[in-house]
Amino acid sequence: MRLRGGRRRTAEERAGATGAPGLAVELRGVRREYGRGARTVQALAGIDLALPRGTFTAVMGPSGSGKSTFLQCAAGLDRPSAGSVRLGGTEITGMRENELTELRRSRLGFVFQAFNLLPSLTVEQNVLLPMRLAGQRQDKRRAREVLAQVGLADKAERRPGELSGGQQQRVAVARALVTSPDVVFADEPTGALDSGTAAEVLGLLRHAVDSLGATVVMVTHDPAAAAWADRVLFLADGAFADALDGGSAERIAARMAALTSRTGAMTGVAA
Repeated sequence: MRLRGGRRRTAEERAGATGAPGLAVELRGVRREYGRGARTVQALAGIDLALPRGTFTAVMGPSGSGKSTFLQCAAGLDRPSAGSVRLGGTEITGMRENELTELRRSRLGFVFQAFNLLPSLTVEQNVLLPMRLAGQRQDKRRAREVLAQVGLADKAERRPGELSGGQQQRVAVARALVTSPDVVFADEPTGALDSGTAAEVLGLLRHAVDSLGATVVMVTHDPAAAAWADRVLFLADGAFADALDGGSAERIAARMAALTSRTGAMTGVAA
């Protein structure tokens, strides 16, 4: 959110406003390897990262740079080969699978390119699904609250098939926010949307950070989407190679092009 005069609130200001100082995401020495011996592929090559609460971070990189692996390890969807991951101050690296499942349901939110809504459930029931799966009381008032925040207060009883693609993604955002999670992980959330609808969805994520104190980590290939973030991190060969604070879509695209060119040249030399 921009304050009067056009200034965005700093991470410290947002954290203080929500009473939630500290780190939302912390990775230390995170490596992820697949295969064995000569066939070992290193997807992450030692990631160190600390993201404060109440911030919006975009992660970009060339194809094969490790973006998806980073998101999966950071969100507890995959286990790193080495290193540690902390979410909301909780060390998750050594958790059992059932503990990870509970953590993902109660303390994390997810928004994917595919909306992943259950067609047999109403919009409200889809939003309440994380609470239902976690065995919590299904708070219908909370569901209506987040649906109002995403502009769908009048669609609670509709089925997903009755909504447009943009509206379905808004439902997915509401579902991600309903438990007031420590972190919302978004994987190409606008990849299936036109530019106008994409801007609406990204505006909702921006609002969640600025006004609701959420923390958003988004993987995207789109510089226009990344421009909504406070900071853009660039991955190359499984490691962070660059960063840009508050960049425009044009600056982000230029930085991405330079990184891709540099990575391609290095690959060509290695080959």
